[in-house]
Amino acid sequence: QVRLVESGGGLVHTGGSLRLSCATAGLTFTSYTMGWFRQTPGKDIEFVASITSSGGSSTYGDSVKGRFNISRDNAKNTVYLQMNTLKPEDTGVYYCVGRDKNVVGDYPYWGQGTQVAVSS
Repeated sequence: QVRLVESGGGLVHTGGSLRLSCATAGLTFTSYTMGWFRQTPGKDIEFVASITSSGGSSTYGDSVKGRFNISRDNAKNTVYLQMNTLKPEDTGVYYCVGRDKNVVGDYPYWGQGTQVAVSS
C-alpha cells in the first residue's frame, strides 16, 4: 500500500521560509516522479512543483518559480519542498503526490496534506 505523509507545515510571516517533507512507503521510490500540489482558499488545486525519479530535473508552477525548490533524498524515500519568500497567497493545504516514472498524466497517489499559513 502506497503511503505519502507530509509534514513541516505551519504559520509563518510574509517573507519567511518553510520546508515541507514527504515521507513515502510502499513504493519503489527511485522509480517515481514526485511532486507537490496545493489548494489555496477559493481556488482550484494548483500544481506547485515536480521532480524526476533521479532528481535530475524539476518543474515549477509559475507562481512559485524562483522562490520554491523541490528536492529528493532517494536514500530516505523522501521528497522536500523548500519554500522561501513566502507570500499570503501561498496559504493553503500542500499535498505530496507521486506517480510511476513511466506514467504520464494524473498523479494517482496523494498524501493527506499539510497546512501552510502565511500572515501579512
